[in-house]
Amino acid sequence: MKVIILGCGRVGSTLARLMLRDGHQVTVVDKNIDAFRRLGPEFKGTTIIGNGTDEETLKKAGVESADVFVAVTNGDNTNIMSVQIAKTKFQVPKPLARIYDPIRACAYQELGVDTICTTLIDSRLIRDHLLGRELGLAEDYCSLNDEEAVV
Repeated sequence: MKVIILGCGRVGSTLARLMLRDGHQVTVVDKNIDAFRRLGPEFKGTTIIGNGTDEETLKKAGVESADVFVAVTNGDNTNIMSVQIAKTKFQVPKPLARIYDPIRACAYQELGVDTICTTLIDSRLIRDHLLGRELGLAEDYCSLNDEEAVV
């Protein structure tokens, strides 16, 4: 699978190493060249310096033939915008945006943008752990509902 990851922070760099180890072709895009140090010297994927909402940067990363586009920058707006570009302009089959704001995540999910809201996932996992509950499946933590999204 050809995977493009926007954002080389802790999540992006870890995901890049995992996907590469699983045998996928991985390209990581970040505005900050220093961020690529998180990948380590053994990283055999591709790194691109640039803005993930810029179509030329995305083309340089190979978005036109990507199977997956994941946006995990620290900015919800950047993640949403880049995923929408990957999905609508370049027809990437599996685009995904990491969103911190539960309300925004719900709104974009309703508009057909695949999102993962780490705020809700983390909160649910911590709650279950504190209450001594058996941890659930991934689906139990990823679903969005309006009641929990109100902040």
